[in-house]
Amino acid sequence: MPHDERDYWTSALEERHQLFRQMASGRTGEQLESLVDVITKSVVNGGRVLLFGNGGSAAQAQHVAAEFVGRFLVDRRPLPALALTCDTSTLTAVGNDYGFDAVFERQVEALAGPGDIVIGISTSGASRNVARGLRVASRKKATAVAVLGKHKGLVGRASGLVIQIPSTFVPLIQEAHSCLFHILCNELDNRLSSANYNPSSASGRALRNRSTP
Repeated sequence: MPHDERDYWTSALEERHQLFRQMASGRTGEQLESLVDVITKSVVNGGRVLLFGNGGSAAQAQHVAAEFVGRFLVDRRPLPALALTCDTSTLTAVGNDYGFDAVFERQVEALAGPGDIVIGISTSGASRNVARGLRVASRKKATAVAVLGKHKGLVGRASGLVIQIPSTFVPLIQEAHSCLFHILCNELDNRLSSANYNPSSASGRALRNRSTP
């Protein structure tokens, strides 16, 4: 391998190393803890998680919903989650009739309710359709969450809880989003294992034990 190519791979990996060190020493962990808290409270009380974004963020939304409904690392009850990026009939009908900016807004209006969690993913913070979906979530008394890059933008301003990646480089933001969502899923596995999560319990659907046995 030529020397300059070796330098490239080393530089690319070091760039990612530095980003994750910055996140580890900043507020990212605190932000993730807040998100785990609100998701846990929601699902044990019968709420659901709705996710959406554009392009790679749409794929991320589908990936996370699949981890919730299926499983991550341990067997547990399925968690009620839905990516609003999959229904092509709804997306194209709403886009055709109301415009692309309304494709998530209309679905959130139909599906979200008080106590639900609505997560909008955007690397730029400037996605108008994501911001509009989150504004509707807040109006419907759901918790609006933005998962972003360095800039809050329209999307961050439409949210009550914001998780930011301290970068403006889209590939790095997307890689960091994947990592953070996996960390989130791992902690939800710990809290919502089959031994302590019973959303149909008559006694308030409470989380009986936060620690894994």
